[in-house]
Amino acid sequence: MSLGLNDANGISCAQRERLTALPDEILLQIFEELGRISRRDLCNVSRVNKTCHRLSDAILYKSILFETPEFHLTFSESLSRRPRRGSAIYEVKLSYPSSELSQLSLDAPVHGSHLDPSRSNSLSRTLSIMSNLEKLDISVPDVLLHGIGTLFNGPFDLACLKSCSLFYQCANDAYWDLRENIHIFAHPTLESLTIRRAKLDDKGFDHIERPHETALKKLYLIECDINDDSLSDLLELPEALEEFVMTQVEEPEPELEESSDNVGDYILALQSQAEFLKSITIDFPTLTGRKALRMRQFEALTTLRLSWDYQLFGKSSKKPRLHSVGLPPIMEVLEFFNDLGTDDEVNDLLLTVIEQKNIIARTWQTMVVVEGDDGVSREIKDACKSAGLRLDIIGAMDTDTDTDDD
Repeated sequence: MSLGLNDANGISCAQRERLTALPDEILLQIFEELGRISRRDLCNVSRVNKTCHRLSDAILYKSILFETPEFHLTFSESLSRRPRRGSAIYEVKLSYPSSELSQLSLDAPVHGSHLDPSRSNSLSRTLSIMSNLEKLDISVPDVLLHGIGTLFNGPFDLACLKSCSLFYQCANDAYWDLRENIHIFAHPTLESLTIRRAKLDDKGFDHIERPHETALKKLYLIECDINDDSLSDLLELPEALEEFVMTQVEEPEPELEESSDNVGDYILALQSQAEFLKSITIDFPTLTGRKALRMRQFEALTTLRLSWDYQLFGKSSKKPRLHSVGLPPIMEVLEFFNDLGTDDEVNDLLLTVIEQKNIIARTWQTMVVVEGDDGVSREIKDACKSAGLRLDIIGAMDTDTDTDDD
């Protein structure tokens, strides 16, 4: 059937009737494939009749990328004229640098637009029209920080939101204030939240009306400066958090002001979710460990990833040390991102734990480590082999004879 895709007006009445006689589900599949090949052709088809227009919109507006502030202004104008299109949008990504917003603010307003490009309330208003939005990715200048934050204050316009990523570009690469968007943690339907380069002081969620349990399953704090007490406060809100990731670079810039220097404080902050968490990743090299971690309460945890072995066992000290650590009861994978053996006493404790695996960590199957400059010690390799523990060495040569006996 020839549709004359390059010119929708060239389709005969008979062809239009044959096309629209197909079930909506079949037409959607055809239009999705056409949209992958040529969005221009799909736009042409959308002009065939009301049915094609409705189904084409569902594809054309399903995922929107705002690469410039001009685009979000003109698109806002379009939605204000046709708000029905807002319900067809399921994914939005806003990503443009501060320089573009500054330039637009200095230039003349966009022709025909009543919206102010230097203010974020227009952007918030546009997003609120997207009633079926499921994924929101924000990477814009911090001048938009407060206005976008009001979008999460409730009552919730984004009633179907499931995934959100927030990053606001600040001068001198500073951390943006998470308190301006703090209500994102109270969003009832949100399942996955990524926060990049934000800071949060010790006030936590200090609002009189605390939200009911939320649907948050995954929380990623990427290069953030987060107070551990505030994190503990926020983690009381999810009904059942399953995955937690917190990362930081070896030499944070600017220097951290709110973060604790003890990994144990963050494990303590996670305890309200201990019965639900399945995976914990703390790739935060500057954190120390004063005492061995006690994680027996994390009864669902199968994967634990840390930067250093001493974050798990605590640093050497003059006081007597217990030769044990409270590993999660059903842990299967333990991974260290940095070299083992930088602390002799910690290395001895790790060896003891491996040797007692069948007693204190019966479900432990795999330990993942990096090769490091000096490699992995023969004692660790032999202990893992004797205990039936799989040792994965990242960076080791496949032909390494030390690791070929499993």
